[in-house]
Amino acid sequence: MEGVSLYALFYFNMKLEDEISQPKFKSEYQKAALNIIYTCNWFTSQHSAKLKPHGITQQQYNILRILRGQHPKPASIKLLKERMMDKMSDASRLVEKLRLKGFVERKINRDDRRNVDVVITQKGLDLLTSLDYLDDNFKEIIALDNSEVQQLNELLDKLRG
Repeated sequence: MEGVSLYALFYFNMKLEDEISQPKFKSEYQKAALNIIYTCNWFTSQHSAKLKPHGITQQQYNILRILRGQHPKPASIKLLKERMMDKMSDASRLVEKLRLKGFVERKINRDDRRNVDVVITQKGLDLLTSLDYLDDNFKEIIALDNSEVQQLNELLDKLRG
């Protein structure tokens, strides 16, 4: 497979039973649920490691990507919360951390002074441009061919549907 790291091949050939040292499961459904959780945690750790040298977390990266999609229009904290992948994150706190790093600006909404508009700065846009390679890196982490990835996406969508 082109572009697949040996680590990814090794890792994804490991069975859940070996990874968590549990030889048996109550059912295939239990195994599937644990496998999804374990794989999610593994994937999160892989992605976080790529972001760490840039001084941002996955949740902050998610906020920046949402803001880039809105650019040049501002986004409200409410909109950010709705679109975030991690619904448990505190969007206001994340925005403030990004503001302190110079990646976003907060402005009082002209129409409703109780609301805050958030806009990505040029520094934030430049950071995202430098991180765009991560989208290509997913090919390395997900050691599957195109048809397998499509099938995986369909199954995950069905699971949540």
